[in-house]
Amino acid sequence: MNPGTGEATLYEEVVDITHEYLGPAADRFITRQIRSHLHKNPEELKKRDLKNLIDWIGLAMSILSEDEELVHKYIASLNGLAAKNGRRHE
Repeated sequence: MNPGTGEATLYEEVVDITHEYLGPAADRFITRQIRSHLHKNPEELKKRDLKNLIDWIGLAMSILSEDEELVHKYIASLNGLAAKNGRRHE
């Protein structure tokens, strides 16, 4: 949560979406993707980082799962987060 606002951080929103697909491994998976590919700490994730992060997640999930429909739904959910209106998390 963002201190003072009570709102979820962008990282937490990405993990929440990922949890539906990876369960308890979601936090670890997203942390690894952010640190390895964006060279940031999870709390530094910004909306402008999402396109690149989603590309890496899509690649990783394609390797981890043969269920193309599941991967497509997951990536679509993340793209929905990236497309949210407003300047939050910039």
